[in-house]
Amino acid sequence: MKKMILFFSLLGVLLFTSGCLNEMIGQKITVQKRTGEENIFEDFKEVTQRKQVKKAIGIVKNANWENEKVEVASYADYQFQFPFKNSSEDKIASYSLWVSQNGENIEIRSDSSRYVKLTKQDSADLYEILTGEELVK
Repeated sequence: MKKMILFFSLLGVLLFTSGCLNEMIGQKITVQKRTGEENIFEDFKEVTQRKQVKKAIGIVKNANWENEKVEVASYADYQFQFPFKNSSEDKIASYSLWVSQNGENIEIRSDSSRYVKLTKQDSADLYEILTGEELVK
């Protein structure tokens, strides 16, 4: 009887653990940085810490997006991608990121041509998550 209880307890722990691991798989943000003056990007960083990924996705998702195409005079400073669920589909969301000239805000354009200029606080938080550096130097 004790062996049976031990077996089912162990089985329950294993099933719970595998469910948690499956939830965490794919939860990462891939960041690319522009090199030089051209529109060429190289892999820069992967954000895999679950808390940071969740916070970054929250900032992007809750931003006040505008549904207009905005022309930007320069190439993006960074590009980043993360997976998201849209109803029953898994997709990759891609964004281009510019640091404003005053260095206090970041501007983002989505792959579907939506645009947002983040608040100073959201800009600082997202920039630190994506680059590991402070926004204002």
